[in-house]
Amino acid sequence: MGADLTTQTTPARSAGLVLEHSRALRLFTLFILYVGQGMPIGLFWFAIPAWMAVNGAPAADVGSVAALTALPWSLKLVNGFIMDRYTFLPMGRRRVWIIGAQGVMIAFLVIAALIDPGVTDVAILGGIGFAVNMATTFQDVAVDGLAVDIMSEDERARGSGMMFGGQSIGIATATAICGFVIEDFGAPAAFLIVAAIILALCVYIAAFRERDGEQLMPWSGGASHPRNLAIQLEAWWPLLKSTFLSMGKLVSLLWLPVLFGRGILYGGFTGATPLIGANYGGWDTSEIASLTATAGLVAGVLCMTLGGWLGDRYGAKRIAIMWCVLQLTMIAAMYLGQQFWGNPVVFMAFVYSWIAMDMLLTVAALPISMRLCDPKVAATQFTIYMAVSNFGISFGAFMLGKTDAMGGLSSIFLVVGAGIVVAMSLLLLVKYPRRPEYYAKQTQAAMMFERVGKGGGPLPERSAAS
Repeated sequence: MGADLTTQTTPARSAGLVLEHSRALRLFTLFILYVGQGMPIGLFWFAIPAWMAVNGAPAADVGSVAALTALPWSLKLVNGFIMDRYTFLPMGRRRVWIIGAQGVMIAFLVIAALIDPGVTDVAILGGIGFAVNMATTFQDVAVDGLAVDIMSEDERARGSGMMFGGQSIGIATATAICGFVIEDFGAPAAFLIVAAIILALCVYIAAFRERDGEQLMPWSGGASHPRNLAIQLEAWWPLLKSTFLSMGKLVSLLWLPVLFGRGILYGGFTGATPLIGANYGGWDTSEIASLTATAGLVAGVLCMTLGGWLGDRYGAKRIAIMWCVLQLTMIAAMYLGQQFWGNPVVFMAFVYSWIAMDMLLTVAALPISMRLCDPKVAATQFTIYMAVSNFGISFGAFMLGKTDAMGGLSSIFLVVGAGIVVAMSLLLLVKYPRRPEYYAKQTQAAMMFERVGKGGGPLPERSAAS
């Protein structure tokens, strides 16, 4: 797709829904898009593994399906390069990719319903999970790029809470609905329900513009926004060069292990949850689905309220360190208390805590990832960060399948704990970028001290309120 070269110095104000006009619309749109992409995650990462575990599938089979499902999320860095290089600018930088990705998701879900795989069809389930999640990653990258493009700095902490809160709610909703539907009506019904929800979301995406003057659809009136034309890279070399220079900074390289460590936790515990519930507690598919769904819903609400507020109030880095400490406490308790895994209270506490703290850590870390991004290659660079996290998810799921050789299911807690220790150590030692107002205050203070050093007079007294 090539970019339209039509330019307007001052685009006419468009009627209807335009993201650049409204903070509330931006936050709601990011929220609802993340709800939508949470639906296939809930289906393939929680409901399907729970269904397999309850029906006797071994850890190796559950881990294989989970790893194939997670693999597209590790490969999605390619998506960012494609989206930053090719887009249809008259419809905005990201919206055409979102609509296209949703169409592909719907098509594969319908195909999956027609195939109707069983619990023992590991290759088919893994292939379906891979295909649907590959399409989901294109939506994810497009939405992340949209967030970096359209949100102002003062919206990012709250926006990250809305985004991942929405994803948690989407995951919870899909897990609950699909868990019950699979048990009572079979997997095809669950595939079709998720497809219908994504179709409704696709209609909403077709109803708004990113910026003034853009087209709603390819056949409607409108033109490319000048801001997008100014930053669009029309050749591969400038795109690759800008990405390499931005990613090659030391602070950026030291951010990657933090993201990888967070991913190990999600990948390891996503598969471990149904195995612990089914094998130690005797939980069935609907019970595990209901528990993980409720935990995801609680996590989503916490992300939208507590997560964004804590980031605004105390800073992303401090809050990320706090969540790492709490995660390590939970991991140690579960590893040392294996004899209590069959206790429903212990199992429920584990599920609620790991899902909530994983999402809250992600919300805390997201503004740091955004600050590290070069706007010219925002989708590519942000996608690389998220892909590293998803490599961690695939690694965690892969290691879950190796637990028998490592001494049993409890060994996954050692693997996850090691990843979180590395992440927390870097958060403690590395100076990651802060909000612009922090650097403004630092510059102001330096100028004031320089003035004093040159005999320019004393520093002004601090007021009681400062």
